[in-house]
Amino acid sequence: MTRESAGEPGADDGDSVVYDLAPDCTAEDIEQDRPYLAEINGIVDYGVFVDLSDSVSGLVHESVLEGTYAVGDELVVELETVRDNGDMAFEPVDIEDYTLESVSHDYALTGTDRLESNVGEQIHLEGEVVQVKQTGGPTIFHVTDEYGVVPCAAFEEAGVRAYPQIEVGDVVRVTGTPEYRENTLQIEVDGLSTLEGENADDARERLETALESRAEPHDVDPLIDWPAFEKLRPNLREVAKLLRRTVLEGRPIRVRHHADGDGMCAAVPVQIALERFIAEVHEDADAPRHLIKRLPAKAPFYEMEDATRDLNFALEDREKHGQQLPLLLMLDNGSTAEDVPAYETLAHYDIPIAVVDHHHPDPDAVEDLLDAHVNPYLHDEDYRITTGMCCVELARMIYPDLTEELRHVPAVAGLSDRSKADAMDDYLELAADEGYDETRLQDVSEALDYAAFWLRYNPGDQLIQDLLQIDSDDEQRHRELVSFFAERAREEVDEQLAAATPHLEHEELDNGAHLYRIDVENYAHRFTYPAPGKTTGEIHDRKIEETGDPVITVGYGPDFAVLRSDGVRLDIPQMVSELEDEVPGGGVSGGGHLVVGSIKFVKGKREDVIEALVEKMEEAEIDEALSSAAPIDD
Repeated sequence: MTRESAGEPGADDGDSVVYDLAPDCTAEDIEQDRPYLAEINGIVDYGVFVDLSDSVSGLVHESVLEGTYAVGDELVVELETVRDNGDMAFEPVDIEDYTLESVSHDYALTGTDRLESNVGEQIHLEGEVVQVKQTGGPTIFHVTDEYGVVPCAAFEEAGVRAYPQIEVGDVVRVTGTPEYRENTLQIEVDGLSTLEGENADDARERLETALESRAEPHDVDPLIDWPAFEKLRPNLREVAKLLRRTVLEGRPIRVRHHADGDGMCAAVPVQIALERFIAEVHEDADAPRHLIKRLPAKAPFYEMEDATRDLNFALEDREKHGQQLPLLLMLDNGSTAEDVPAYETLAHYDIPIAVVDHHHPDPDAVEDLLDAHVNPYLHDEDYRITTGMCCVELARMIYPDLTEELRHVPAVAGLSDRSKADAMDDYLELAADEGYDETRLQDVSEALDYAAFWLRYNPGDQLIQDLLQIDSDDEQRHRELVSFFAERAREEVDEQLAAATPHLEHEELDNGAHLYRIDVENYAHRFTYPAPGKTTGEIHDRKIEETGDPVITVGYGPDFAVLRSDGVRLDIPQMVSELEDEVPGGGVSGGGHLVVGSIKFVKGKREDVIEALVEKMEEAEIDEALSSAAPIDD
């Protein structure tokens, strides 16, 4: 008996063909009346056992055998019968000369219902490994394919890494059986192999096409008609696509946001939209809890302390849980040169960063470090388009079914940041249609500010959702909680101002503006609500109401100053830049909006910095159309 491989020189196209099953072929690949190459793996009195692949074997009965055989001999056989219990019987085929043709396993990849409808049945899928987590029992491979991310449990000895050659980023073929484990569907792995060559290329191309399609944001009509906002919409779509793609790739998302009303109105809708999308994409019921974290930030920029903490947690999660490094999403923060050192820290690990902000930006400083950047100033607009307004639309692009829960949120964001945008009337009307009159909206804003102070660095997920009434169905608790927090906030503000106001310093500047100064370190209660920024803002608002004239208010401590201005054309970021040069050794830094911001300096230079600030304020042009936004907390 002689054989030649198909396509080799000397192969006779007229020869018979014998089929050679690949090792991963199963009984489904066997056809009747076809000769297959087999190898003898055992000899018994009643015949020989043969292997056609790793999982296809059977008996050739002695009654149909002639001659003698040894283990390891090759034999050409055909399928005779398959018994009820699945056992297979073969019979030999007498072929002298043949051409050998390889047979690959026909992997019928399972579609969108690949798990639910196939519980207990073996299935196949191909995808990219996005996480490898070693538990005390199996190794869990999270694999993303065209339809979502699937946990695949591979068993070795308890706590021993299964398939150690498989790494995050590999394109693999999984064969296994869907089963429920703790109310979550997972595939219990029978086989896991890395795809290579053309098979890998085809799989990657198929995945890329599917992910690009699924990452596309939803087309949603804007909540209100606002031409100024439409300039930002293409950039918001880019961020929405980036975030949806990040979820589909199984990468975690870390949300950093300013810890004030507008920051929470921005971050909470996006957080919930992403959680719901993650739940759709991932079969693991715990995925929303593990893959997105919302973290408030007190400073109006990304501090190195926060950046190093975020990086450390991300590296630990990669080591302990096999996660990819996260995408960082900065909201109501992140557009200034002060953010650069923190961004450069993350750049060492290629962590992508997206920013949605409405503080005055420094695009030359940050653009090369960002994967996406949305800011109204980049489109000749300003802070009146608040980050919360932007992020409500962003959340709807990610998960439009959230819309009914968000209609009142842009109005809360606008009131929190004292937006004077013409669109505020439309947002207030939209909120009123949902049962939120302006008094109730103001209460929500005050309650958020009060909660943010006491939560400090804790996101307070359920509490903030109850205050905003997003993903919260207890309206009575919402109303009672908002009323209680808002009342407490106002009482504590009144107490603070009663103590601080007698110590106000007042002067009328040469340009006609009133300047009020307060030493919040010595003449305001410390470590309680309201914080120095809020205290300064409340004094400022009352002096505007009292005088009806342009007002500048400065609240200062040993090494900081908080600035608020109405009716005076200040440019606080520019002033900070000038002070860096004009006060040698002052260590001046800071920023914010044009007419509201904060400055830091070294303690010994406080008087020099404050006096230099006053001189610049006296030179500023009076413009009664200018109004300050929300306070910036220290």
